Amino acid sequence: MFEKQDLLDIARVPMPFGKYAGRALIDLPEEYLLWFKKKEFPAGRLGYLMALTLEIKIEGLEGLIRPLKMKDKTDRGR
Repeated sequence: MFEKQDLLDIARVPMPFGKYAGRALIDLPEEYLLWFKKKEFPAGRLGYLMALTLEIKIEGLEGLIRPLKMKDKTDRGR
């Protein structure tokens, strides 16, 4: 089971390395996440969040995450 903070992190945490460095996890292409699943997600929290992001994308639930991303921008006064 996941926590509310997990969903917030998926919307706001940037990918720290690789081809999509700097993109929020929710913005990573599904194919990229599937590649990681095949090879192995990174260890720790990042890997957990990437796996959860993939599940959200597979289930078509990205719409739940997008508003969290927009709220983040509002909160920062952008």
